[in-house]
Amino acid sequence: MTHLKTIKTGVCLAALMSGSAAMADVTAAEVWENWKGNMALYGEDGITIGSEDVSGDTVTVSGLMLSVEEDGTKVEADLGTMIFTENGDGTVAIEMPATYPISIMEGPDNGVKMSINQTGLSITASGTPGAISYDVTANQYGIQIDEILDAGNVVEGDARLVANGIAGNYTVTEGEVRNFDYGLTMDSADILVDVAAPEEDAKILMSGKINGLFVDAQIDLPEGLDFEQPESIFASDFAISANYGLQSGDYLFDINEGNDEVAGTASTGATAVSVALDRDGILYDVLTNDLALAMQVPDLPFPVDVSAAQYGISLMMPLSKTEGPTDFSFGVTLAEISVNDEIWMLGDPTGALSHDPITIKMAVSGMAKLFFDLTNPEEAAAIDAGAIPGEIYSLDLDVLDVRAAGATVDGTGGFTFDNSDMQTIPGVPRPEGEVTININGANALIDSLVQMGLLPEDQAMMGRMMMGMFARTVGDDQLTSTIEVNEQGHVLANGQRIQ
Repeated sequence: MTHLKTIKTGVCLAALMSGSAAMADVTAAEVWENWKGNMALYGEDGITIGSEDVSGDTVTVSGLMLSVEEDGTKVEADLGTMIFTENGDGTVAIEMPATYPISIMEGPDNGVKMSINQTGLSITASGTPGAISYDVTANQYGIQIDEILDAGNVVEGDARLVANGIAGNYTVTEGEVRNFDYGLTMDSADILVDVAAPEEDAKILMSGKINGLFVDAQIDLPEGLDFEQPESIFASDFAISANYGLQSGDYLFDINEGNDEVAGTASTGATAVSVALDRDGILYDVLTNDLALAMQVPDLPFPVDVSAAQYGISLMMPLSKTEGPTDFSFGVTLAEISVNDEIWMLGDPTGALSHDPITIKMAVSGMAKLFFDLTNPEEAAAIDAGAIPGEIYSLDLDVLDVRAAGATVDGTGGFTFDNSDMQTIPGVPRPEGEVTININGANALIDSLVQMGLLPEDQAMMGRMMMGMFARTVGDDQLTSTIEVNEQGHVLANGQRIQ
């Protein structure tokens, strides 16, 4: 349920901000009334209003409190006074306090008290009652930890996150399904964590700067949605689609516990993330460039340096029962992973292996039919009990690229599957297709492993024999193998039948 609580929190915050500004194109009083309607996402009992004053074209709301309690955790925010003012041109300005407190507590003795600090904040609403837009800018928007309580003890330290140069636009379209469409950019964000726990003899220091952040997202939120019932969420028209990323990030950390210390730096280049979720399926795609980590750890007399040109993972799959074949895919990218020679020497003291960067890339895709709604707990339980979840119609190897220790492996190909034929290969839908795998430098790698004593000679001989059976030589230490399954269900390697 953790991910659903996260979705709930994000949706509520988006609704709170966009509602407060977006419903403001007629009168300030109407804007405030619609803003209160959006706050109902937190629960009608979670909002306290001290007073409401209407004076001409201005509405002043004082003593505004937000309180949400769930699973023993209570979140309270004192929003203080908010002012809605008509600008005289069909737009309304919304003024919020420059600072206000928020607390997140688990009982009276455990939790965090923090404050929101904002400078140069401007929110201007425009549009029509059914489709409202507002523009927001701010010089800075910061979250600062004021106090951390652990079993009644105050944890010493300072922690804050400050976003700089914020600009964005929000649009809210009302209806049975309320749509939130927003985009936001930040010039940079500064991070500082400096916390000490004397009782545990521990201290954490971390600082960082992130440049060029952006996010754009669309949220479809049906009326009466119950975030505590997953099946009701995915059975409705609820949907989220978001893209976010950054240009670069640089971080410094120093963690001490007793006599042990871990210290170092980390950095990333451009990062892009795409997420989509609705009752039909899920999509997740992340790619980060130019990762680097340098640190000193206990019990190692030398530093640890690790870098990668790219790291990525992607997933697309259906979540609901499908009427016919539906696309799915999965991929992993680990490109040009490098470590310093001191680490290599731990496993290769004689330098027998190539220390060139390591690359692992793999991507598969295909078509499948799903028999169950994975978001329905009862139907998911049936799969856990052994029910067949669906049928596969095709599987393609789109990318295979492995480079390590002087050897390389690459390949492509694919198979289709006849689900009406479960007899040719008992219990398996009959496949048809082929995949080609190319291997370079395998024998040299085997020789090096034998020389290092990591691979016994008899096992090396068996490995060479297996490669000889399924692959053919096409050059100096270059092998290729094409595995084919024909329409009769025969398995062939390089044209020779093996089954």
